[in-house]
Amino acid sequence: MPHHIDPNIIIDATLYTLLAFSVITWVLILFKIWQFAKTGYYNKQYSAAFWDAADLKAAENLSEEVAKGAKARVAQAGFAWLAQLRRSEKSGSLKFRGEPSDLLEQTLRKQTQQEQNRMEIGLTMLASIGSTAPFVGLFGTVLGIMHAMHQISASGSSSLEVVAGPIGDALIATAIGIAVAVPAVLAYNFFIRRAKQHKASLEHFVDGFLHIAFSDKA
Repeated sequence: MPHHIDPNIIIDATLYTLLAFSVITWVLILFKIWQFAKTGYYNKQYSAAFWDAADLKAAENLSEEVAKGAKARVAQAGFAWLAQLRRSEKSGSLKFRGEPSDLLEQTLRKQTQQEQNRMEIGLTMLASIGSTAPFVGLFGTVLGIMHAMHQISASGSSSLEVVAGPIGDALIATAIGIAVAVPAVLAYNFFIRRAKQHKASLEHFVDGFLHIAFSDKA
């Protein structure tokens, strides 16, 4: 370490970095809890209204109060494609050449992937914090121990009382790094499981939509 750089500045920067990681982690945790709760409520509400509708036309015209959430947006993408298909039957657009069921499925799967990407926002950050925070803390500890050793050497004393205090203070950075990483890792594992469940629910809805899309004549 260059002698003109104060080690305390780097050690403090390490601790502030861990503090920032902790704040980001808990902000993301609270945001993801809110996001999954809201999306789950909207999906359940829309799914019930959709399958209670008399036909596709009635499902398409559900009120805006009900038509919210990921499933609603997937269904709206499907309705929009079907409307375009009806208009293109006269013009013969190349966009709709092929098996209609396959083309509709492609549209629905694309929207499903977009919804899944939306639900996975922030998870990469949680994973990154969970994997790097312990190393950031360890980096601070190593610098702290090096700084403590220089101070002990300068004091000319190597008694336990002199050595234990500075080294114990240096080890705090590692403890903080682990304390920051644990919630991030646990939250990531929890939310990635919820995201997979969300994707499975959307795919099940898409399968149902495809099943009735061309059998319903409304």
